[in-house]
Amino acid sequence: MKEPHDRIQIVHCEEVIPMDIKDPAMAIRKFKDSSMVRACKDAKTGAIDAVVSAGATGALIAAGTLVVKRLKEVERPALAPVMPTIKKNKYTILCDAGATSDAKPQYLYQNAKIASIYAREVMHIQNPTVALLNIGTEDGKGTDLQKEAFALISADPSINFVGNMEGKTMIAGEVDIIVADGYSGNIALKSVEGTSKSLLSLIKEEFLSTTRGKIGALLLKPAISRIKKRMDASEVGGGILLGVSAPVIKAHGSSDATALMNAIRQARETVSKDVVRKISEALKSN
Repeated sequence: MKEPHDRIQIVHCEEVIPMDIKDPAMAIRKFKDSSMVRACKDAKTGAIDAVVSAGATGALIAAGTLVVKRLKEVERPALAPVMPTIKKNKYTILCDAGATSDAKPQYLYQNAKIASIYAREVMHIQNPTVALLNIGTEDGKGTDLQKEAFALISADPSINFVGNMEGKTMIAGEVDIIVADGYSGNIALKSVEGTSKSLLSLIKEEFLSTTRGKIGALLLKPAISRIKKRMDASEVGGGILLGVSAPVIKAHGSSDATALMNAIRQARETVSKDVVRKISEALKSN
């Protein structure tokens, strides 16, 4: 029998939280001996530094918020996945992508603040640009939520705010951070993911429909593979739950070994740069 790795400790858990769970908060209370809940408890006590999970998103957000606990300076934690863009080696952070659906202007302002810290420390972007997801680019667009959030964000000189952004330019690579309420952000993220997958499937279908197309596909295979890799967000890790007392990172449910490795690398970077403490201190000064 192969000896365990000296840097890995396996903790046996008896339960699993189902991926289709309807009530995430109830799930973390019911499945206390699941790996997700056990890991979050260890993060809360300081036994471990960070949590990485490819489990149910809702359950992980609930565990991060209710078990790991939010920072007292943060009104609502935010899920911040990294989205690929059409610009080479350029990614955009979307914050929030589903942690808080019923948002207030103050939440969106804090999203801009904490995502900027994360972008500087982990994404190594010196002065990250921030845009507010809205129905138009003009000042004054949107509901009262967007209008009031716009005023709060633009009034803070520590945020490099560039104004509103429409959904059609989300993957253009024009900004480093897109701020949204969790409801709109989740719809936008899934729309981008779905469109990207559908477009690649359509290209493949068209190429394979004729002999000439198959020959062309063979010649273009290296370029198509590069495009597919550039549009794969797992190349830079998972979505981090910002605003809790230890890094909690959501990897995609279909993550392969490379995607999980990148999520773990992301967690290590977040810990080494002391992002949680820096978020807490930045919000204390407000």
